[in-house]
Amino acid sequence: MNKINTVAVVGGTHGNEFSGIYLLRKWKKNAQLISRSSFATQMVFANPKAHEENKRYIDCDLNRQFLLADLDDQDLANYEQSRAKAINNQLGPKGNAKTDLIIDLHNTTSNMGPSLILLQSDDFNRKMGAYVKSCMPSAVVVFEDQVPVEEHFFLSSISPNGVIVEIGPQPQSVIRQDVLDWMEEMTRHILDYIELHNTNALPQLPASYEAFKYTETLKLPEDENGERAGMVHKNIQDNDFKPLHSGDPIFTLFDGKEVCWEGDYEAYPHFINEAAYYDNNLAMSLGRKLLIEL
Repeated sequence: MNKINTVAVVGGTHGNEFSGIYLLRKWKKNAQLISRSSFATQMVFANPKAHEENKRYIDCDLNRQFLLADLDDQDLANYEQSRAKAINNQLGPKGNAKTDLIIDLHNTTSNMGPSLILLQSDDFNRKMGAYVKSCMPSAVVVFEDQVPVEEHFFLSSISPNGVIVEIGPQPQSVIRQDVLDWMEEMTRHILDYIELHNTNALPQLPASYEAFKYTETLKLPEDENGERAGMVHKNIQDNDFKPLHSGDPIFTLFDGKEVCWEGDYEAYPHFINEAAYYDNNLAMSLGRKLLIEL
């Protein structure tokens, strides 16, 4: 892995996820907190208009607008689509980016704790996960490497290396000190890791660690008219990264009936009952537990 020369820390991709926005304000007053000697760091407030209106987005989800084809399509010109193109010009362009690594800061209403989402599982990213977990034992590492990074639609996929810091539970449009502290700590560890990588000074890392790999997304139950017909089962609610087995109840219909999961693997739900995902009637993501070996 080559040296990382340029890093962007992005907050406010979703306007009502406050932790990253308020950390950007803090860091702009004291940039030394996120500065390191071996690379340049810039800060980006991704969606200021949505924040001004206290919304996740104005027209569409900004964090879903970074497919290469969409960035090239000039007919896609609503507010977030235009912001995506502007951010791509600032940090990219995707495929030949001037920014080597993007850290995108997010909150979730789900009980995921401090989670590090990695878009690649190469040596650099596996070691990043190991380093962050060694410094922050409460951290959870999730690999979303089901497609090559250039095929992701996330903002952080503009750069060759992109990570998402996802911290919860935090309600939309609210600040929680524990959540903000976790986000600041995880970001600091990522920046420290990059510095140590660049200077060939990484400490001895664990030979292996537990992580999760995204496998699929489940929708909330719907009736024959496409209307929502049930909710996440109370036994699942708030139990992010706890095992789910075939036959376990996963949804409760509004008539009281239970729906059980019928999967053929031990699954680990996360993003459970994320408020923002109700737009698409999504209930949760599922992952498999992995042992990552270095």
